[in-house]
Amino acid sequence: MTTENSNREPSTSASRRAVLAGGIGLAAALPVLAATGEAEAASKAKPGKPNGSYLTVKDGTQIYFKDWGLGQPVVFSHGWPLTGDAWDAQMQFMGMNGYRTIAHDRRGHGRSSQTWDGNHMDQYADDLAELFEALDLKNAIMIGHSTGGGEVVRYLGRHGSKRVAKAILVGAVPPIMAKTDAYPGGLPIDVFDGIRAGVLADRSQFFKDLTTPFFGANRDGAKVSQGMRDSFWMQGMMGGLKSEYDCIKAFSETDFTEDLKKIAIPTLIIHGDDDQIVPIGNSGHLMAELIPGAKLKVYKGGGHGLAQTAQADLNADILAFAKG
Repeated sequence: MTTENSNREPSTSASRRAVLAGGIGLAAALPVLAATGEAEAASKAKPGKPNGSYLTVKDGTQIYFKDWGLGQPVVFSHGWPLTGDAWDAQMQFMGMNGYRTIAHDRRGHGRSSQTWDGNHMDQYADDLAELFEALDLKNAIMIGHSTGGGEVVRYLGRHGSKRVAKAILVGAVPPIMAKTDAYPGGLPIDVFDGIRAGVLADRSQFFKDLTTPFFGANRDGAKVSQGMRDSFWMQGMMGGLKSEYDCIKAFSETDFTEDLKKIAIPTLIIHGDDDQIVPIGNSGHLMAELIPGAKLKVYKGGGHGLAQTAQADLNADILAFAKG
């Protein structure tokens, strides 16, 4: 359950974000400032019924979402420690091509309640299921990046595909990131202990440093703007420390093997072969083996932040798969 403070969080958090935005300039601050009024409206939301851009789920947590356009729904799940804004370019593109696009901020992230509890994959999937029900989404295309890919897979394993037509997994974390006896090619737990230590010691600087491997800025010829880095940092700092800390365990130690085997809808896996965050060998290639009939598309030289660094190619591939 969320604490009393977390249930009141959106209005107070919006004020904090507005102050934070002052240090990054008016243009960058506009989305943050706009959330202030939306967050105040969220306090009036009833469980299971959207109020503006918020849905209050069963445990009282307020989930922020945006819902653009008309047509077949495309539902986006973001990576850690980001927000639904990480998908803006794809939402805009798909909306302009006749689709309804929806993205939420995972609990504890962005404009959603900064929850103390419930920061794990089962709850993330259940929150998403409540959003599907509240918006009565049908024949949806689910798209998940990184941690969001895990969220999509756990949703399908836990809630089935009665409301879902297709799935796209981009740089996704399944079947499991951490090294185990079943997956000896995973990353040592020390890697994730280091992430936890970095987040606790100096979260702001850690997120700034993380943009380098995330976007592949350390590779020859990389074109990574300061704007990309700043957006990543701002989104990360909007979330709650406890929620983001807990999510490290969720994205690294959750085993999605059985969920992957249950997926019975057309699935496209997109992964960069130079992904420095979620190496393709223990993720993309294995998912292609575990999901019946899945198609794997490898972006040569592609890193982790493909929604930004390979925007045009990713947009085209998403649209082609949606229409196919």
